[in-house]
Amino acid sequence: MKEIGLVLSGGGVRGVAHIGVLKALEEYGLRFKRVSGTSAGSIVGALYARGYSPSEILDIILQVSMLKSVRPAWAWSGLLRMDGLRELLQKHLPADFSGLAIPLTVAAVEIRKGEVTYFNEGDLVAAVISSCSIPAIFNPYPHNGSLYVDGGLMDNLPVRPIRSKCEFIIGSHCNHISPAFDPANIKGVIERTLLIAIGANTLVSKHLCDVVVEPPGLDKFSAFDIGKAKEIFDIGYKFVKENFTPAHFEGMLV
Repeated sequence: MKEIGLVLSGGGVRGVAHIGVLKALEEYGLRFKRVSGTSAGSIVGALYARGYSPSEILDIILQVSMLKSVRPAWAWSGLLRMDGLRELLQKHLPADFSGLAIPLTVAAVEIRKGEVTYFNEGDLVAAVISSCSIPAIFNPYPHNGSLYVDGGLMDNLPVRPIRSKCEFIIGSHCNHISPAFDPANIKGVIERTLLIAIGANTLVSKHLCDVVVEPPGLDKFSAFDIGKAKEIFDIGYKFVKENFTPAHFEGMLV
């Protein structure tokens, strides 16, 4: 089998679509040798790299409610903190990248320097939380003497750090932007604006992938729509099954 890489975008709860995509691709016989992810993609990627099956990852996610995952921070730097996410990750992941079954890369942005950092060693949970720290929503996360925010700000589909190490790369992107948008409230407008801005930095990354899986219609979900997780999973799974066949990937299985 070829050295196949998997890259998973950020997107909040929309990232649950990655799990459905993974399940469908595994049913076609694909197995991934490297994984790279940002934000929600880093959570799914870390669990997969640990050795959990897509079905097991979905079960873990479905056990989580938003109230358990995030708690008020009451600080200038963010409205929420991610104690619940840390507890979830510590329960299901090893402390260090070296404990993973598959090499993983996690993208986060160092907010002081304005530079993207790609983690692939050291404290795994800290790297994933750093990658998930959406500015103004969650506190910037201190790690190794630096201060990190969501990797999606600069690299929401982190293909570059693993491109040279893989013969074939599949990118799963959960932020397809459809023209069907109703600006009903300021919250929706702000989230839509962020989606468009972050989406712009994936254009080059998509071209670096050999295959991009991008289910439409996910932009109707909020990044915090945890109650819709199973529906979002189904969209990712069905999209692969309806638009790809095993024949699309025959060359990768050699």
